[in-house]
Amino acid sequence: MPKRRFSAIFSAREKTLCGAARLPLSIFKMNPLCDYHTHTPLCRHAEGWPVDYARAAVARGLAELGISDHSPMPEPFDDWRMLLGDLPRYFEAVEEARAAFPQLPIRLGLEVDFFPGQESWIERLAGMADWDYLIGSVHYIAPGWDVDNPRHVSRFEERPVAEIWELYWSAYEKCIRSGLFDFVAHPDLPKKFGHRPPGDLRRFYEPSIAALAETGVAFEINTAGLRKPVGECYPSLEFLKMAREAGVGLLINSDAHAPEEVGAGFETGLALAKEAGYSEVLRFERRKRRSVPLPGLGQPSGGEIRP
Repeated sequence: MPKRRFSAIFSAREKTLCGAARLPLSIFKMNPLCDYHTHTPLCRHAEGWPVDYARAAVARGLAELGISDHSPMPEPFDDWRMLLGDLPRYFEAVEEARAAFPQLPIRLGLEVDFFPGQESWIERLAGMADWDYLIGSVHYIAPGWDVDNPRHVSRFEERPVAEIWELYWSAYEKCIRSGLFDFVAHPDLPKKFGHRPPGDLRRFYEPSIAALAETGVAFEINTAGLRKPVGECYPSLEFLKMAREAGVGLLINSDAHAPEEVGAGFETGLALAKEAGYSEVLRFERRKRRSVPLPGLGQPSGGEIRP
């Protein structure tokens, strides 16, 4: 799916979005964040190799970087993910970045689309490398319909928005409950083009938040929404507050599709996390997680480690 380039890491617009909660850039040096959701040219809609993302992460002062391109399917499936034969080059590119920037921990991950009936394929993928994490995501809500693809935006005018949201959130809950993933991506993705059903949206959020709490799966604040028509992070502040109340773990990621997007929107994401009541974020290594305090909130509280 086409992605728009984002030329400035911290735009004037997103600084305005932070308002009074805006935090100084120097705060990242005190306790820097990580960016675990990034892509490569192998998915055919991103720019820059892992070494380029690593260079950007070092320049931004991030603590860690994760590479997590769109995972392959057993057979060619669409035009915006890796092919299965690309995996060796993917592993090689991550190792090249690690060799070039040994001071930066670079984690190996995948963003894996969840399709009911494809669980055995995802289990096979999980055994193909020593992954640091697997991200679960939902893009397809019906055959041939990836809900965030601009080619299909007219469908929001052809069907009730509430029906589209129901399809998405039903699939999202199944993704969470599959037990295949360490965290899930961009929770309220169907709002990308500004479409929301009328009324209280908690009816859509509640089943997935319950699933997150029951399974121990985490989720991300995905700042890519700031660069899309909706002009805000995924998920909404209301979802964040509900997830925090339920004790669900959190990451903050950029979903970068070009090196200059690494860390993009992190001031906004950090402000949202704190407004929702979060005091910690997660890091992953070899599919084990630990918690660290958000920047400006002191030293690690013991570092929760979970399988």
